[in-house]
Amino acid sequence: MGLYDFTIYDLISRNVVCFGDRLAWFEVDDNRTLTFAEFKKSVDRLACGLQEASVQKMDRIAVLGKNSLEYFLLYGAAAATGAIVLPINWRLSADEVCFNLNDCEPTVIFVDKEYQELIKKTKKDLPSIQKYYNLKPDGGAFLDFKSLMNNKGDFKQIDISSDDGFVIIHTAAVDGKPRGALLSHNNLLCSNLHLNYTLNLTHKDVHLNLLPLFHVGGLFMAISSFHAGALNINMSKFDAEKAVEIIDDKKATVLFDFAPILSSILEQHEKTGRNIKSLKKILGIDTPETIEKYQKTTGGIFYCLYGQTETSFLATLGPYNNKPGSAGKMLHLAGVRIMDNYDNPLPTGQTGEITLKGPAVFKGYWNLPRVNEHVFREGYHHTGDMGRFDEDGFLWYMGRTPDKELIKPGGENVYPYEVEKVILQHPDVENVVVFGVPDPKWKEGIKAVCVLKKGKTLDRQDLISFVGKRIASYKKPQYVEFVSDLPVLEDGSLDRAKIKKLYGGLRE
Repeated sequence: MGLYDFTIYDLISRNVVCFGDRLAWFEVDDNRTLTFAEFKKSVDRLACGLQEASVQKMDRIAVLGKNSLEYFLLYGAAAATGAIVLPINWRLSADEVCFNLNDCEPTVIFVDKEYQELIKKTKKDLPSIQKYYNLKPDGGAFLDFKSLMNNKGDFKQIDISSDDGFVIIHTAAVDGKPRGALLSHNNLLCSNLHLNYTLNLTHKDVHLNLLPLFHVGGLFMAISSFHAGALNINMSKFDAEKAVEIIDDKKATVLFDFAPILSSILEQHEKTGRNIKSLKKILGIDTPETIEKYQKTTGGIFYCLYGQTETSFLATLGPYNNKPGSAGKMLHLAGVRIMDNYDNPLPTGQTGEITLKGPAVFKGYWNLPRVNEHVFREGYHHTGDMGRFDEDGFLWYMGRTPDKELIKPGGENVYPYEVEKVILQHPDVENVVVFGVPDPKWKEGIKAVCVLKKGKTLDRQDLISFVGKRIASYKKPQYVEFVSDLPVLEDGSLDRAKIKKLYGGLRE
């Protein structure tokens, strides 16, 4: 570790001095608590245990499970040992889980009980994994988590740079296969400072962690709150009734929102009469109706944003009321530029691809050097998103570039190509186009417009079930429409723009 380096483990050590006996973590499921000082002691013991289990710098540590104290401790122990955490989305299918694991070749994996059968069935296809551990100390079929904690915490200090990789988060599949985005210690620390400055997070805040720790939003919000000395209240899975109880009882002040989280909380508040006025800061993506209802109910501020995993969660951020509909303004260490199809900068008001430079830009996609070369061309990260800046410097999100069209049901990333690929495996389907449509619950839903093979018939629900059995359930279409043919362009390719215009309603 050099003179100018500062890592996530340095942050953990720093917080012992600044906030030692203050509560750092509260586990809703079993009422466990840890102070900042106790958190570091647990991280040190886990780091020592990992080293005794032969985990070395740059080794990948896979985690498959719901949010828990142990999950967050693993992030700390990885920071101490120089290992890289590979969080796995527990909503994925067995094949998708297997792909992500083999893509990054972890040496150890930590698994919740409910996912251990899935991993057992795929063991033969996971050659890199040498040891399997229970994620939680409440038992399971794998090695005991507690066995890694039975030591004094005297782990071997490793030379770790703040520019070293810390976590790999798989993003949606542009070309049919997910890409593992490698984020460094610096990336997370940059995001922490952006969030803490803009939201004015302090040790007086209480963060209700509702998003999974495999998600960039869940992880970055938890670490940013930790950085500020705030209390992290952890829910293993979102439950609106329980969330409202916690907001009232623990006076939670901040959370991250993807539809329909906030609307569910507001509905539960109205139903129970529980007090949620402490909830003064929410950031995320939601409908204007929900945002305005929240602000009227609590007097709090909703912050709108633009970002992606590859930009360390954020690139722009700002209060909704500053300019409703926008994604806020550029953050302090984010050089955002709008470019045309030939990578030339565009003037204010014109729409082009959103590109970014600065310490928030991720290290690159794991083992994809050619893709990285293309994405990082001209010294900027090319997001694949379209946008424009107005005369006041606010960013307006304008959708995806044609080659990276994206659907975001409930905050998850789904690429149409990925869903289309599965639908075309059905023996009765001749052709298909998948795209996003407005959805009252998820804000954006998935619609499939299909042409069946001659003489074939197919039930909509049967097709939806077919897709849900092959990829993560959240990627299956909510809406299906069968048509006799689909319009094409002069070159014979599908006219996706016209298809969306013709079938963009919510017909099932």
